[in-house]
Formats: sequence, structure tokens, C-alpha cells
Amino acid sequence: MSNIKHVTESTFRQEVEASTTPVLVDFYADWCGPCKMVQHELEALASSNANIIIAKVNVDENNNLAERFGISNIPCMLLFKNGEVAKTIIGFRTKQQLETAINLD
Repeated sequence: MSNIKHVTESTFRQEVEASTTPVLVDFYADWCGPCKMVQHELEALASSNANIIIAKVNVDENNNLAERFGISNIPCMLLFKNGEVAKTIIGFRTKQQLETAINLD
């Protein structure tokens, strides 16, 4: 079972900002082709790495979150550590590229 969570404006604080485990938040839209491509990579990342949580935020349904974090291109992934944005990744990345980018040691 993967640890991918769908997060909304009402659950973001609890699920992401209050997490003691690093959280990679994928800002996406259902109509976005590259977002669909990265979904498979995120599932692979989630299933092989217990030390990170993957959260997904639909920008069409959660405009305030997208605006709050300045999301203007999707897919856009923000890595949160201790409730703060530690890294921004824009565009499609493979599982291996994501692992390197977020430094999962």
C-alpha cells in the first residue's frame, strides 16, 4: 500500500505542515498530461521509500494553496521538512531523479 495522500486546504496543515516525516507535495490538475506521467513515478517512489510521504493537491480544487505557494506551473512538487518548504521541483521527473532531488538518505 502506498503512502500517497490527497490533501485539501482543510487538511494541509495537519497532513503536511505538522508532519515529522518529510512530505513531497505534488501540485497537479486532472487535465495536465505531464502530471499524469509523474503520477506513476510518485507511486513508485512512495512504494519503495517508507521515509517520505507523498501528498497530492489538486490546484483546480485548492486554489488558495496553489496561490499561497506561488504555483504557476504544474506539475510542481514541494518538499516539506519540519513544516517548511525545503525544495521545489518543477516538471516531470523520473523516480530516480526525484530520489536524487529530494536526497532520501
